[in-house]
Amino acid sequence: MEAAPVANLEVVLKEAMSIEGAIGVALVDFTSGMTLATAGGSAELDLTVAAAGNTDVIRAKLRTIEMLKLPDGIEDILITLDTQYHLIRPLHSRAGDGLFLYLALNKGRANLALARHRLRLVEESLEL
Repeated sequence: MEAAPVANLEVVLKEAMSIEGAIGVALVDFTSGMTLATAGGSAELDLTVAAAGNTDVIRAKLRTIEMLKLPDGIEDILITLDTQYHLIRPLHSRAGDGLFLYLALNKGRANLALARHRLRLVEESLEL
C-alpha cells in the first residue's frame, strides 16, 4: 500500500496538466526548495528552476504575513507575466505542511478563475 501516494501523485499531476492552458506543474517543498515531482514543462520553462525561485516568493509572503501578524494563511499566489500565469498554492493538509503546488499556464489559453478552482480540487485530491 505504500505505493499509493506515488500513484496518486502521478494522477494528481496529470489532472493538473489537463487544466486548459497548463504548461507545467510541480510539487515543491518550500522548506528546502526541493522539487518533489513535476509534469509538463517546456524548453522555455525549466520547472525545477521556476519552482525553486517560487520557494523564495512563498517564504517572503509567509514572513510578511507573520510580521503583519495577520491571522490569514495563503490560499494561492498569482504571478502574471506577459504570456503566462504562475499559480502557487500551498497545501493545506497536515501531511502537506511545507509543500506547495506550482502551476504555470499559457495566459492566452487559460481561464484563470477555472484554473484556480481546478487547482484547488487537485490539491484536495492529493494524498501524501
